[in-house]
Amino acid sequence: MARKPPPRRSATKGTKGFRTAPMKRRQREDALPSREDILNFLRESEGKAGKREIARAFNVKGEARVELKRLLNEMADEGSLAGSKKDLREVGKLPPVTVLEVTGRDSDGDLIARPAVWKYEDGEPPAILVLTHRARAEEREGAAIGVGDRILARINELEEADVEGLRYEAEPIKILPRDKRRLLGIYRARAAGGGSIEPIDRRELRAWQVRQGNTGNAKDGDLVRFDLSAKNRQSMSEARVLETLGNPDDQRKISLIAVHAHGIPDDFPASVIAESEALKPFSPDDRVDLRGTPLLTIDPVDARDHDDAVYAEPDTDPKNRGGYVVIVAIADVAHYVRSGTRLDKEAQLRGNSVYFPDRVVPMLPERISNDLCSLRELEDRPCLAVRMIFDAHGKKRRHEFLRAVMKSAAKLSYQEAQAAIDGNVSAKCAPLMERALRPLWQAYAALSRARDERGPLDLDLPERKILLDAEGRVSRVVIPERLDAHRLIEEMMIQANVAAAETLEHAKTPLVYRIHDEPSKEKLKALRDFLETLDFKLPASTALKPEAFNRILERAKSLPVPELVNEVILRSQAQAEYNPSNIGHFGLNLAKYAHFTSPIRRYADLLVHRALIRALRLGSDGLGDNEIPRLADTAKEISDAERRAMAAERETIDRLIAAHLADRIDATFDGRIAGVTRSGLFVKLKETGADGFVPVSTLGQDFFTHVEEAHALVGNRSGETFQLGDPVTVRLVEVIPSAGAIRFEVLTSGKKGTMSHLKGARRFRNRPGRGRRR
Repeated sequence: MARKPPPRRSATKGTKGFRTAPMKRRQREDALPSREDILNFLRESEGKAGKREIARAFNVKGEARVELKRLLNEMADEGSLAGSKKDLREVGKLPPVTVLEVTGRDSDGDLIARPAVWKYEDGEPPAILVLTHRARAEEREGAAIGVGDRILARINELEEADVEGLRYEAEPIKILPRDKRRLLGIYRARAAGGGSIEPIDRRELRAWQVRQGNTGNAKDGDLVRFDLSAKNRQSMSEARVLETLGNPDDQRKISLIAVHAHGIPDDFPASVIAESEALKPFSPDDRVDLRGTPLLTIDPVDARDHDDAVYAEPDTDPKNRGGYVVIVAIADVAHYVRSGTRLDKEAQLRGNSVYFPDRVVPMLPERISNDLCSLRELEDRPCLAVRMIFDAHGKKRRHEFLRAVMKSAAKLSYQEAQAAIDGNVSAKCAPLMERALRPLWQAYAALSRARDERGPLDLDLPERKILLDAEGRVSRVVIPERLDAHRLIEEMMIQANVAAAETLEHAKTPLVYRIHDEPSKEKLKALRDFLETLDFKLPASTALKPEAFNRILERAKSLPVPELVNEVILRSQAQAEYNPSNIGHFGLNLAKYAHFTSPIRRYADLLVHRALIRALRLGSDGLGDNEIPRLADTAKEISDAERRAMAAERETIDRLIAAHLADRIDATFDGRIAGVTRSGLFVKLKETGADGFVPVSTLGQDFFTHVEEAHALVGNRSGETFQLGDPVTVRLVEVIPSAGAIRFEVLTSGKKGTMSHLKGARRFRNRPGRGRRR
């Protein structure tokens, strides 16, 4: 139920918004304003108000100005005023218009903000209720205000605190651009008092000093938010702790740093949890009954959610000899998460689940993700399923979507399912071999033939997986084996996604596509120049298809480091995104593609489910009329959330591995050059996949030139060359775990030669400003 606010202080509406009714000013030059007059004036002022403005407002002139100065000084000494002589204000009060930072939500899910600028000698900054329903029309139609946003807002002080104890409300005027990087760090206390703040950004390798009295409630090891105060006598910026966010070491959750650094919503508001707990189990009435179909969930051993199941059988239609029927059933999240509910708004705000080695930040509460919508073994669950018919060559002939009820016949891991097909059949798999597992692999054999003919981009870049011990520390880093079971599920999910896009496009129902643009001309040029150094040639056609890259990748298998070419081609690709306008998916070589198969962890998939329900008239919980005009904005928001999640996951892995290596200073490692810039080399270790930096100034006495197209640093005199992909031995010099920063020294000499031995390098030989000397 909406909170009924207490009465506000009386106000009259002016041309620029709400202003307190103007008070009558004193006119006599020989009379000073009273203390209350001055405080009332400061409360009313919409801009900065200092001594000069007070004197002008109360007509204080001549010698009376000296008395006014003395009165203002007395009020400051008494603690009634704060600020500078040019910007005075009542202690503990907010100006009528100010910048706020949205920091969280209350128990009802309403946004709470705090002033972006606050004098901490005035006490704790006040919490402010953000009235999002009173945002200006252009703000309501644009991106929704969320946690982490900075807003310009009009402040209303309440005559008495509301039921949550809040004394201020804020009417948003506009959303301000987000800071590119929040000032966060790890506080390290000193025995003598005060301390320092270690950076969490690997690009920032210095620490900031914190004087005693500016440490807030921070304890050693705490993650803190801080600001930088004025420079000290040594021209060094000092830090002041603003907020304590928890201790990653104590909680064994190093991902806490990334969560706060990227403003990822972590805890669910009480109102969202309450809404999820109040959900009732579904009714199987009016649903297609698939409970007799042995659908299987096949997932990683440590999967945290199970939202897809698969089944296949030979098609008995004599007109489709050798063909297969494939069913992909997906958890019916739309049945529980209805448009406009608190659950829906929270899911949209999060955009997707974020997966860290030490925990998951889910898009939906556990009641939904691990219970109502998890396709548990031998339990009835609602699903949205697609039944697809393929011919013997793996080409799809037709499909249909069903709103159904299913019962998973078994929960299997990739490894268990693959082992069964390979002849090592477990007790659980034995009764499923002929009725479920073998038909799946037979159908996949047909689908894989069609996939090979389609020719999607075939990059081979194994992903490392971090295994943690009981205390949350890195125990080892492994490269999981890529199995046919993985490829089977991947291809069946792709086909289901294609079917969803085709159905919605045919029904002319708006949807959010998953699009992937072709590489830009600039990236293609850089890629061609690099490939020339390997005597590889990429066609000059302006309409390249993935098969052109695949031919290069196939040739690269003969190189000592084929992963080098895979990585460079990956870097040349555009980034996939969500968009209501379709341009196809370049990497998959598909004309129509949408995400349908993971609505528990991706909001885009939930939107596609709702669109299908609307288009096929499968229920009243489909895509709402009010959602359609905002699809472009929503697509951008969830694309941004996806990039945020990827950055947070990557940074957390970097920090975990850096912490793992922190006690191995001076140790030597084998690795290879994974990146080359004018300032140095990035080296990836063979053992752990850790990435570290080698400053160019440590490479030797020569002057090194950066040859961009060759991805190399070349010594001008010696011709010594360090190139992308080269194997190197390095010594570990420095580690900053909180920032995930690692610094190496190269012990291996570079390849010998001259700059001319690199194709494409000659024209860069004398270009100024591209080299560094030790």
